[in-house]
Amino acid sequence: MRRRHFVGSVGTVALGAVSPWVATRAQTPYPNKPVRIIVPLAPGGGSDAMARMMSQHLTERFNQAFVVENRPGASGILGADLVAKAPADGYTLLTVFSTHAMSAELFKKLPYDPVKDFAPVSLVVQSPVVLLVNPKLPIHSLKDFIDYAKANPNKLNYGSSGQGSAPHLMTEQLNAMAGIKTNHIPYKGVAPITLALLQNEIQFAMANIFTTLPQVKAGQLRMIATGGTKRSALAPDVPTISEAGLTGYESVVWYGFLAPAKTPPAVVEELSRAIAEILDRKSTRLNSSHIPLSRMPSSA
Repeated sequence: MRRRHFVGSVGTVALGAVSPWVATRAQTPYPNKPVRIIVPLAPGGGSDAMARMMSQHLTERFNQAFVVENRPGASGILGADLVAKAPADGYTLLTVFSTHAMSAELFKKLPYDPVKDFAPVSLVVQSPVVLLVNPKLPIHSLKDFIDYAKANPNKLNYGSSGQGSAPHLMTEQLNAMAGIKTNHIPYKGVAPITLALLQNEIQFAMANIFTTLPQVKAGQLRMIATGGTKRSALAPDVPTISEAGLTGYESVVWYGFLAPAKTPPAVVEELSRAIAEILDRKSTRLNSSHIPLSRMPSSA
């Protein structure tokens, strides 16, 4: 329920359903100094890619630097805690992703409240998760994957961005529905997971499509299924996990921005409006790396 409340709250802001613009703004316009964007994962992943692309647009929009700073650790908790305790002035933002909304139910004790200690700014992008395998394995379909895992119990390793992260839970859901047993190895983000997969340190992974697609196209990784409710436009020939045999399976990740709680509403709205304007540009629907951007509805 807390996850639904959190996603709904952010989605409402993302769609522009925010309070009317205050009549009087501060005498000093925002921002008048660099803004930090904290990414709570290692460089190279989906949240990092989104943050860096949006930082460029925000820098241009405000004529002030928006600087990305990676603070990986503890499935994103370390970076989120830093932002929760930062001054509530709009100069420290958090790149938020699916795991943040799940953390309240996964961890008995957090150093912050994932809802009350943050002000929702905007959701930015959602991405289907894809099932990737090392191409050295004799696996070309979901059926091949399940059959191989059943014939080799506890011999397949997979990576995620940490204990209790969205990829971890998505993979365990896959394991449960398929009736297979595999080994979990935590990493600090998608980039080290991809490297481990390329080196056969792990044999499969659930990862977002837009940061791993280049390796798939180069034949370095094999994509055997996607986690969305329908096939991805970026991989139309690849079936969904649901249509390939595990009916009802769905895995989609999303990314957005939060600010510390009690950040002035005028600052939050300034950022929200700017992000909405950026996302409404046709040129930012697909960036140079073919990363699809879209504001998520509050029901997502």
